[in-house]
Amino acid sequence: MIHSDGFRVLDRQECLRLLAKAPVGRVVYTRQALPAVLPVNFSLDTDSAVVLRTSAASDLVRAIDGVVVAFEADDFHPERRAGWSVVVTGRAAVVTDPAEHERLLRTGPRSWMPMRDGVFVRIDAEMVTGRELTGVPC
Repeated sequence: MIHSDGFRVLDRQECLRLLAKAPVGRVVYTRQALPAVLPVNFSLDTDSAVVLRTSAASDLVRAIDGVVVAFEADDFHPERRAGWSVVVTGRAAVVTDPAEHERLLRTGPRSWMPMRDGVFVRIDAEMVTGRELTGVPC
């Protein structure tokens, strides 16, 4: 559906298809009672959960383990005035199951940062929304 404002609402499958192509997204969470946003590389798991890898001792893990967060990724083309944005909202949790951790070592994202004590964090795709800017004439 295209609205007169140039935006088109994306369905869940379109959102997940676009999200799977994005190399970087942003975790939106609360830090010391204030909004915080952190860019991270990620991948989508087979159940559409967002998976990221970070240090077990990171502030991010302490802030998001067990709480509801948002995750956003986008792609824009300023010259065409077009692009898209997808937001996944759901509970984040550190992967503690050893078999699941081993599986994600093979299939999950590779952190762009060197680390020795890496853990995987899953963000369940409880709510997935997106919009596409279809290109507005100058």
